[in-house]
Amino acid sequence: MTQPIQRITQKDTNYPAGLEQYLKTETPETIWACGNTDLLLGQNATLNGDLWALFCSSKCPGEIILKAHDLAQRFKERGIPTIGGYHSPVEQECLRVLLRGAQPILLCPARSIENMRLKSAWKDALSEERLLILSIFGSHYRRSTAALAHQRNAFVAALADKICIAHAAEDSKILAFAQRVLAWGKPVFTFETSANDTLFQLGARRLETPLFGG
Repeated sequence: MTQPIQRITQKDTNYPAGLEQYLKTETPETIWACGNTDLLLGQNATLNGDLWALFCSSKCPGEIILKAHDLAQRFKERGIPTIGGYHSPVEQECLRVLLRGAQPILLCPARSIENMRLKSAWKDALSEERLLILSIFGSHYRRSTAALAHQRNAFVAALADKICIAHAAEDSKILAFAQRVLAWGKPVFTFETSANDTLFQLGARRLETPLFGG
């Protein structure tokens, strides 16, 4: 990581408000940030109340892969900001689409960002000040693990205003995560398909075009 990294602690005025409401004892003491930290503070008007988190299980039906790609295209076209770990194949595809736009992106790896190699597409977005890379993990967490991804996902959801779970496979960690986020009272959305019946039974809402600008 050649870009400068900032350490933001709970004592700092630019620490994001409201995390403790959701994360309780898991609220991170320190957040490491690389990029335009104004995005984290919500000073960019396009972020106010409209930051979407994107999640999807690694195993995903083909029809949902297509729907997720189309959703990312709409976010890009309408300038809607997103946040995520962008780790599963569908999430990675969404990130590829989003990076071709001009809207803000918050990217949260499930590892330390110190000494992390930046992808060329990330460098372009960083130079345009529309990308912010965030981590809640110190320098000794050099590799992603399932446990770190669990913590990262909760952090992402706590920061987001709205959450899209494209698909949560049966008995998956994403499905358990969806239950947790719905219990917080956060608005969770998914695609209308029988493959997502379990999410709807838990209380997820149907994604509709008017949600993101017509």
